[in-house]
Amino acid sequence: MLMTEDPEMSHIARGASAGGACGQRRSWCFLFGLLLFCGGCSEVRDSHELLHSLLWMRTSAEYHVLSLMTYQRAGEALDRALIDRRSTASIEQTGDFQHLPPAVILDLDETVLDNSPFEARLVAQRTTFNQPMWEQWVQEASAQAVPGILEFIAEARKKGIALFFVSNRGAHQESSTRRNLEKLGIHLPTDLDTLLLEGEPPFLWPPNKSSRRQYLAERYRILLLIGDDLGDFVDGARDKPENRIALARQHDHRWGRSWFLLPNPMYGTWETSLTPPGLSDTDRLSLKRQLIRDVP
Repeated sequence: MLMTEDPEMSHIARGASAGGACGQRRSWCFLFGLLLFCGGCSEVRDSHELLHSLLWMRTSAEYHVLSLMTYQRAGEALDRALIDRRSTASIEQTGDFQHLPPAVILDLDETVLDNSPFEARLVAQRTTFNQPMWEQWVQEASAQAVPGILEFIAEARKKGIALFFVSNRGAHQESSTRRNLEKLGIHLPTDLDTLLLEGEPPFLWPPNKSSRRQYLAERYRILLLIGDDLGDFVDGARDKPENRIALARQHDHRWGRSWFLLPNPMYGTWETSLTPPGLSDTDRLSLKRQLIRDVP
């Protein structure tokens, strides 16, 4: 039997079919948008905790100016310290030191030598500080000078002031470190050890720099201390953050007068004081995030 199409029913069916197709398109659009949204939510950002601080030191005018300004102010302080023979920058220095020859004590890394290219390697490889990569960097002896240091050294030497570099680089890294300094035109005397490194014989200096400052203070009047870490100036820098701030405030009268601090947001005892030693990288990051969450 031949079936003929009812025009009215045919129209309703086509309308229903078109409406269904449109509804299906809307459903697929919604699901696609939801997938994109959820995918964005679950995506892990490819970043590194050193990235912003490293870029600040590598690219910002602000870092360059702060470093230059610190060394300019330190240079101005030299003349005042030379005139006032009763003054000393070292809290380890006591007794009759007025007639000792003048000297300045400087840290090395991020005070004289710019190691930001090494930190860039850590960021590029998505890793944290490790000894093999650090040893390779030191062996290359390719660190550049921190802004302002070369002019300060030239000015101090012109005034007859001895310069001593107190660093926690290992004693086995001395030859590479000397080679790096020589490349920058910082020539060390051959008749006097002016590079005091951690573990260096016969003293076997500990990481704490107080004993090295004491050793130099027995032989020289210390005009200035220059560094990028609280431990370059005073013992106790590895304490809790609030205690470190209190310790720094005890010496307000020295900052900018005989103590000069270079900026270093990449690393230092400020960071290691945030977490207990011996933790895994994951646990350290977790504790650091907790410190941010605890901020009122």
